[in-house]
Order: sequence, then structure tokens, then C-alpha cells
Amino acid sequence: MSRGNSKNHKHDLAPDTKYSSALITKMINYVMLDGKKSIAEKIVYGAIESATKELNIEPTELIDAVMKNVGPLVEVKGRRIGGANYQVPIEVGRERKVVLTLRWILIAARAKKGKPMAKRLSEEFVQAYRNEGAAIKKRDDTHKMAEANKAFAHFARF
Repeated sequence: MSRGNSKNHKHDLAPDTKYSSALITKMINYVMLDGKKSIAEKIVYGAIESATKELNIEPTELIDAVMKNVGPLVEVKGRRIGGANYQVPIEVGRERKVVLTLRWILIAARAKKGKPMAKRLSEEFVQAYRNEGAAIKKRDDTHKMAEANKAFAHFARF
């Protein structure tokens, strides 16, 4: 079956078995390496359970808070105008916000060494819930960069 020349092929992810959340399924897919989904599931579920136990909250509440805290509102995108490159601040869409949030949390967790991945991911969840940690720093840096370049906002294309 041909999909034609359409650029974006979005498909709905099935909700995960434990929490019935498509977002957690997406997170599992991001954590997964070499197609080892069962290992990725153990890591994500272990991290969520550990973080919710430490914070004494519901898993869905944890995920929602982390997504809200880490998700950027604006980002900068390079635009070439008249031979010069400008970092143009643009608003982040809903899908892009989810992608960036998951990516930043995972990068922050993978950067820590010496502990099992589930423990590192759990620590990153707890820090993100409390508005601290590497993923929050990345969001703040992105916002500062956009703020510093807001003079070029008129170059943004819609």
C-alpha cells in the first residue's frame, strides 16, 4: 500500500499495558536499544515505580508533572536570511514539546554514570518533578537562548 508523497506519517501508539498511557509507550520506545523492548519496559516501569514511591504520588501525576516542567515553550531555529544566519525563536508545538521533553530526560539520565539505567531515570524524574536537574537546566538554557534572540522573532515563518 503506497502512502503517496505525504511527508509526515503519524501513527497512534498503543497505550502501554501497565498504565494505559501512549506517552509511556513513547518513552519506552525512546529508551529501547537494539529492539529490546522488554528490557526498556523494565527500565521505564522500574524508574516510574521508584520515583512515585520516593515522591509518594500517582504514576500518572508524576508523568504529567514531569512533562509540564521539562517541556519548553519556545526554542530557537537557525534561519539563513541575506547571507547571515539568525537564531530565530519559535513557539514549540505539542508534539515537538513531547519529543524534546523525552529526549532531554533520556540524555540527562544517560549522562549519569555508575548506576543502573532505571535508577538514573528515576532520579531524573524526581529532579524534573522538583524543577531541578539536567533536563530542567536544558529547558532553561533553551528559553534563555530564545529570549536573547527575540529581536529576530520577526524572521519566523508561519
